[in-house]
Amino acid sequence: MKSKILLALLACTLLAACDRVDPDSPLGKRQALFKDMLRTSEDLGGMLRGRLSFNEKRFAEGATRLDELSRQPWQHFPQAQDSAAHSQARDEVWQRHERFQQMARELEAATAELRTAAQARPLQAEALVAPVDKVEVACKACHEEFRIY
Repeated sequence: MKSKILLALLACTLLAACDRVDPDSPLGKRQALFKDMLRTSEDLGGMLRGRLSFNEKRFAEGATRLDELSRQPWQHFPQAQDSAAHSQARDEVWQRHERFQQMARELEAATAELRTAAQARPLQAEALVAPVDKVEVACKACHEEFRIY
């Protein structure tokens, strides 16, 4: 009986490991970057919406971090789709690569504007709402066009 339970546990562990993404693969690298971008932008939005207390230094650091992150994931989208990867990207990422790159540049421009706005002193939360909204709109537009939900 113990050996059957042990065997079942081993099988479950192996099956769970099969669904994991290799962190060194292009998919794993871009997923990690996008998760970091999400956490960072959620903190910035949270400070502006009252979910987190507004901290001028943390906001400015987060805006800088988000701008740096926004330039990194695109290199991890190979020219051809990896059919073995379980990506949440639609096939259109590879079929309409020029449009995808255009939207990536729009996000980069929005995060650069946010970074610049976050360097003004004293930092006023109300002056940061529009730049944060612009970043969120850029993210959402790309997700709607190129991501599988």
